[in-house]
Amino acid sequence: MKRIPFLILSLIISAIQLSGQNQKMNTFIDGLMNKMTLQEKIGQLNQVAPGGWVVTGAVISNNVEEKIVTGKVGSILNSLNPEVTRHAQELAITKSPNKIPILFGLDIIHGYKTIFPIPLAASCSWDLDLIEKSAQIAASEASATGINWTFSPMVDISRDPRWGRVSEGAGEDPWWGSQVAAAWVKGYQGTNLSDERSILACVKHFGIYGAPEGGRDYNTVDMSRLSMYQNYLPPYKAAIDAGVGSVMTSFNVVDGIPSTGNRWLLTDVLRDQWKFNGFVVTDYCSNNEMSTHGLGNLKTVSALALNAGTDMDMVGEGFLTTLEQSLADGTITENQINQACRRILEAKYKLGLFDDPYRYINPERMKKETFTTENRETAKKLAQRSIVLLKNEDQVLPLKKSGTIALIGPLIDSKNDMLGSWVVAGDRENVSTLKQGLTDTGGSSVQIITAKGSEFTDDPYLINSARNPWEKPAPEDPFKKTPEDLLKEAVAVAEKADVIIAAVGESVAWSGEAASRSDITIPQCQQKLLKALKATGKPVVVVIFSGRPMVLSWENENFNTLVEAWQLGSEGGKALADVLFGDYNPSGKLTMSFPRSVGQIPVYYNYLNTGRPMNPNNRFSSKYLDIPNDPLFPFGYGLSYSTFSYSPVELSNPEPSGNEKITASVTIKNTGKYAGEEVAELYISDPVATISRPLKELMGFKKIMLQPGESKKVTFEISAEELKYFHSNLEYTWDPGEFIISIGTNSSNVQSTKIFWNE
Repeated sequence: MKRIPFLILSLIISAIQLSGQNQKMNTFIDGLMNKMTLQEKIGQLNQVAPGGWVVTGAVISNNVEEKIVTGKVGSILNSLNPEVTRHAQELAITKSPNKIPILFGLDIIHGYKTIFPIPLAASCSWDLDLIEKSAQIAASEASATGINWTFSPMVDISRDPRWGRVSEGAGEDPWWGSQVAAAWVKGYQGTNLSDERSILACVKHFGIYGAPEGGRDYNTVDMSRLSMYQNYLPPYKAAIDAGVGSVMTSFNVVDGIPSTGNRWLLTDVLRDQWKFNGFVVTDYCSNNEMSTHGLGNLKTVSALALNAGTDMDMVGEGFLTTLEQSLADGTITENQINQACRRILEAKYKLGLFDDPYRYINPERMKKETFTTENRETAKKLAQRSIVLLKNEDQVLPLKKSGTIALIGPLIDSKNDMLGSWVVAGDRENVSTLKQGLTDTGGSSVQIITAKGSEFTDDPYLINSARNPWEKPAPEDPFKKTPEDLLKEAVAVAEKADVIIAAVGESVAWSGEAASRSDITIPQCQQKLLKALKATGKPVVVVIFSGRPMVLSWENENFNTLVEAWQLGSEGGKALADVLFGDYNPSGKLTMSFPRSVGQIPVYYNYLNTGRPMNPNNRFSSKYLDIPNDPLFPFGYGLSYSTFSYSPVELSNPEPSGNEKITASVTIKNTGKYAGEEVAELYISDPVATISRPLKELMGFKKIMLQPGESKKVTFEISAEELKYFHSNLEYTWDPGEFIISIGTNSSNVQSTKIFWNE
């Protein structure tokens, strides 16, 4: 008798255990639903946002306690007070008809109390383990306060930096976006959802939300299905494959039908093709907004959403107020209501809420495990690795820990702007700013002198548009300095220094949701400050804080040292100081291209060729007359204080066949004076295919540490799986023939070789 291999035996045992768990869950939910009335089932599909709590739209819910008691609330949005959360849960399990616990959801986008770099910045770390750990910490902190569901990760691919929500994603590449999506999901959900430190993740915004026309948030999205499958859908699919428990619909239309009511998207793709078995929630009132899209009144669009595959209505209460009548009219079925209700109850069961409704409310754990030294250290590590050195021509960096540094600009000491957008519950007081970080890290040998230099902007339209509608305007400061006084003071301070650090860029209010911009250059008043600082003749380090790629052509032409600092979170100042002083050698690389001009947008590395590629000597080729086609800083770009050389690519077999696996290798050498990390990037090109293919596509990376003079061989395994793409009929397969394998330091600087892959 043959022995069954241990791995196979383990899989069989796991499958049997899972089947038993599912049967137990199904039996429990069957029994519960048999006792529920139709109204209670519809109540489970209703999410409310109580007045006085944090809201992200114009609508709040009324009579929340009464609705809980009568079984008309399945979930509560944005409960930040553990006592209020416990009170709401007590009402549900002691006074509602069938004692069904409530789901408590919150937008935990890049941390709960401990705030990590914005997701776009974190993706530039190329450190999936740290990204996963940051999500794990966020889940642990939030769960102790009663939150058991986060509306994250946002995995929308975007090639338009005017869109404010690029700050929440992983950039422009579908392969890399897929890796990051899976890491976020694993971090939030862990290996067991019933663990009190794990919470339910929600991938968003499904789908293709990241490609709005004009880069304007909430705007129309229109593209071919081929482009959807090839470029925009992969990260959502990766989150599904990673086991994400819920999906959020998007505000935009897909093929002319809003996502929330799009059956092709929510059933044909999500359920039938991808086998998703969690539940679908609308975005904030996106069910109601289908009426504005022109699809009918609230009753009509609510029936449309349920028919499409939407399970829970976020805040709009269209399901709560219309589904019973739609059932009577025959536009929906009771089975559809039952199915949606079951999916939500299953999530609650998997979270362990039926065993212990209060498992996610733990004041003692909240005190001990929130904003800890260990959590902040992880935040600092991720922030260090997220910073991208864009330019360092005169080797002004790293700075010496001696002499006088003039720290100048509107972002030198702003805690709020360091945290970034989408910080709902973060600790806003104990934030490390750039000024604090430089002072603490530099020590007594460094004198830090400061000046504001300018406001963020003098554009009244931008000032008014970016104002938070829920905050009262600050009272007018009678001692506010004029722009001329601020500039004069900055120059006087700069004259006393050995080196100048100019902290410029965006206010936190200029990126994130509802924060699209048509002009993504550094504002004129800040550029005026930079001109004045340059005129002093002192070396200037320009540090850019932003939630998106910015147009930095003028800064690149006029300054030799540029650092992209993003919005780095709780420990941002310390992390940035470590990089500026050289205690950490920068290793971040861009995951979204920086355009030369707004007129280039969209600009991205993995574009299709044309029949007339750019030729500077041929007027009748695809090019601009006033600027080059390529971005200012390409995807994958980022410098170090050291330098690295790449050998030619070596292949284990230049003519593989079928499902054979081969290796592609390069030897990387640290040719500089500093120990440093290098991200080696693997790209594959398919120059002869069934349809036109991108010039190159990212298919792997390796991040290595090298001492000065040290060399390491980096090897990538390649199979036919990496050659596959979606054909015109949406079949996912590959074409035998010639391919180009490229490995390099960024998408524009690679070593390449050709292979011929036989059928």
